[in-house]
Amino acid sequence: MTPDEVIDNIIKSGLKGRGGGGFPTGLKWKFTKGADADKKYIICNADEGDPGAFMDRSVLEGDPNAVLEGMIIAGYAIGSDSAYIYCRAEYPKAIARLRQAIAQAKKKNFLGDNIFGTNFTFNIKIKEGAGAFVCGEETALIASIEGKRGMPKFRPPFPAQSGLWGKPTNINNVETLANVPWIILNGGDAYAAYGTDDSKGTKVFAMAGKVKRTGLVEVPMGCSINEVIFDICDGIVDDKKFKAVQMGGPSGGCITADQCDIKIDYKEINKTGAIMG
Repeated sequence: MTPDEVIDNIIKSGLKGRGGGGFPTGLKWKFTKGADADKKYIICNADEGDPGAFMDRSVLEGDPNAVLEGMIIAGYAIGSDSAYIYCRAEYPKAIARLRQAIAQAKKKNFLGDNIFGTNFTFNIKIKEGAGAFVCGEETALIASIEGKRGMPKFRPPFPAQSGLWGKPTNINNVETLANVPWIILNGGDAYAAYGTDDSKGTKVFAMAGKVKRTGLVEVPMGCSINEVIFDICDGIVDDKKFKAVQMGGPSGGCITADQCDIKIDYKEINKTGAIMG
């Protein structure tokens, strides 16, 4: 595929950012590709700071190659040769697995100079975060990589125009990037077959709290909160009354039991004031 064909496939898939913002991934790539600059960057946001959230951690520890492949594809699509994974230092196993996966990818020429004899060069570095919750926000994250205090900045300009060291920068979170290889392999239409009109694909949730089965749950967008809690997680511990669920960590909102028949997608969840994530 050409870079434009890659981006068109991601747009067709309907993949939206899985970090909470829900911005269409393909459009973000398109904007960054269209920016005029001599250097562009890819950043993987692996600064998962919400208490009780461990979706990204599990992907990084269990399948770091999917994330690296997603970053490589993104780099090819927007015309970038350099990337950073911003991962919190509290995830030592994830960082170790990433370092191992990067070394293996370099050895097999998936990463490095002139990949497979082409003119495409792509390298990935790991930046360990110090645990500041605010660095999960993309402009604060960029400042931290630059060695500055992690403080959010007003936008515009958006990172796609002026990001890391003033250069166009594409930022996606771990789960978003891990979806990319499957989309390219199977096609955007195949991915869009899952989910709802407004939210395509699947979403992973970290189920913590007073449910009988805690852990990670991956469901198609459009599944209801009640289905997750009662059909997948088997209901509340000791069969006590279900009162509310908190979405998106401490920065999210609470959804009461009488609202939990709503669909899990960006449009419906955001009506309640909660944040997807």
